[in-house]
Formats: sequence, structure tokens, C-alpha cells
Amino acid sequence: MTITPIPCLWLESGAEEAARFYTSIFPNSRIVSVTRYPETGREIHGQEPGSVLTVTLELDGHPVMLLNGGPAFRLDAAFSFLLEFETQEEIDYYWSALLEGGQPQPCGWLTDRFGVSWQVACPMDHWLDHPDPGVRERVFGAMLGMTKIDIAALEAAARGDYSPAA
Repeated sequence: MTITPIPCLWLESGAEEAARFYTSIFPNSRIVSVTRYPETGREIHGQEPGSVLTVTLELDGHPVMLLNGGPAFRLDAAFSFLLEFETQEEIDYYWSALLEGGQPQPCGWLTDRFGVSWQVACPMDHWLDHPDPGVRERVFGAMLGMTKIDIAALEAAARGDYSPAA
């Protein structure tokens, strides 16, 4: 048996809209299934029978489930999706697309309009695990001053050539 952990995100509402939004951004993505609330348990779930319960989707082949659960639980940055990209062009694309209607956060994080947190970044382990503590300190310090990740600025920080914009 193969076990595939599937993240399930509890949204107040809008799971189907969120699924359409995400599948429009990520390549090789699709909505797999939509389930609906039954009449049974209405006194517990409080949802209109026939309204969307869950949407299962694939984001670039990775399964994700979105649940319309109402306001009982809220998403926060304690759970996020990490997207690591090799190029600034990729960072810029996903940052802009996911940020539409959302809020930028420090250090490459953003919260999209559905309340889901994303880290739009580049691989940083080679800098943060670097044997030279100066490289680690400069790159980490530069990243702390960023909203959207700037690869060229991180590379400059690693070389010791970075000055944050005033």
C-alpha cells in the first residue's frame, strides 16, 4: 500500500473558487472531484444541502483538498506551501499571481485572498548552511529585509556586495 499524505485546508467558504484560482496558476493542475454537503448532519455542519463540502485538486500533480467548513477554524501562517524557484522570473510570476487580492508578508511570504499562506522563495540552504558564517549572516539579514525574494540581492549579500535599498 502506498500512503500519500494529502493536505486538507479548512476554508470558511470559497473552496471551489479557490480551486479554480490555484489550478489557473499552476501548470499540470486540475480539479479532481467536488463533494457536496448532504441533508444528514445539517444540525452539526450547518451548511446548505448541496453546497460544496470539499474540492480535491492537483497542483502540478500534488494532491490538495479544500474544505468549506465555516468559521470554526481559521488558517494561519503556521501552515504554508513552500514554493522554491531557481529564477527571479518564476518568483515574480507566482508572487504576483498568488498575491492577487491577498497580503504580502516579510521574507517571501504572502497570504492569498483565501487565507492560505505561501512562501515564494529560492533554494537558500547552500547559503544558510555555508561554512563561512559571514555568508550565512549576510544572506539571512538581507532576506529579513525583503518582502518579495530578490535572488540577485541574496547573491550580492553572499558576496558581501549588498546594501539594502533606503
